[in-house]
Amino acid sequence: MARDEAAATPARLHLVDGTYELFRAHFSKRPARTDPGGRDIKATVGLVSSLLALLDDEAEAVTHLGVAFDRPIESWRNEAFAGYKSSEGVDPALLAQLADAEVAVATLGVHVWRCDRVEADDQLASAAVRFAPEVDQVRILTPDKDLAQVVRGTRIIQVDRARGTERDEDGVRERFGVAPAAIPDLLALVGDDADGIPGLPGIGAKSAASLLGHYGHLEAIPDDPAAWEVTVRGAARIAATLTERREEALRYRELTRLATDLDPGVALDGLRVGGVPRQAYLAWCDALGLGQLRDRPRRWA
Repeated sequence: MARDEAAATPARLHLVDGTYELFRAHFSKRPARTDPGGRDIKATVGLVSSLLALLDDEAEAVTHLGVAFDRPIESWRNEAFAGYKSSEGVDPALLAQLADAEVAVATLGVHVWRCDRVEADDQLASAAVRFAPEVDQVRILTPDKDLAQVVRGTRIIQVDRARGTERDEDGVRERFGVAPAAIPDLLALVGDDADGIPGLPGIGAKSAASLLGHYGHLEAIPDDPAAWEVTVRGAARIAATLTERREEALRYRELTRLATDLDPGVALDGLRVGGVPRQAYLAWCDALGLGQLRDRPRRWA
């Protein structure tokens, strides 16, 4: 791409939760796939196919791209809270593909973040905040409600490719009833089954959204329900729960709040999509017996 053409092209940073995409591909209706040695590679092939489709999508107009993986699934949050999501019960055939998936994505010429003590969500959130001032738009490709907390206006948005929907800051408020910054507080109160956060008993999404939509954060909610400036059904009971279990709620909020200050370890230009490295990619396809994927890339480096 010529320099003046690159300068004229709106920069759009796409951030992908590779672990989520790998799980999605594993449980999809795609046919089973194994490599020449008999290892399950269905999820890895699905992930690569999905990323190739993304790179070819003219509507998405990808100029910069990064993919983050949880490897291992566990993080500091598992040490802080025993009930937090873990790899327990996950299909070993899927877990075994995490390392291979990272290699496969790198073979596409795409930057990979491997997350150990932190989660992929933390790295994606940090990258979104770090690079937002440098691009026209950051598009976080995941429906995970956790990442709604870093949505900013129309500069940082969430995209659910499976449903073909987008969610900007107004969309977050419409969907959850609170501002993006209050998402961790909301999840602390109502819980998040996907992450193993139980929330506080007897506090529903509507009541929590009413309170946080007005007060913003847990600390700002008055202890005395008579002082509440919003009408909430069962106010006395909810206020008692908040008073008795406030420390518990704050601990859950710590778990649901994403890091936004992690070092991306790469400059924006290092995330620029320059085409698939032909030799490395074809060698990867041949090693896994994926003849049908050899001709999929439209842009070669």
